[in-house]
Amino acid sequence: MLQQATIGGRILEVVRANPDCTLEEVTQQLPDLYWSDVFLEVEILRRLGQLRLTQSSLGLTTTICVP
Repeated sequence: MLQQATIGGRILEVVRANPDCTLEEVTQQLPDLYWSDVFLEVEILRRLGQLRLTQSSLGLTTTICVP
């Protein structure tokens, strides 16, 4: 039986496939997950140093970058 990928692992796969994507784009790529679950896991990955969040100069978009 295949083990289901963790939310964090799935997020990292999306970000690696789409560098500099927005948090909104990540959530769109994972439609089976709630936005709040994605955001929580992104914050955990950020604190672990696996993702870097940057805000656009307009202050409207959060960008996810793999360091």
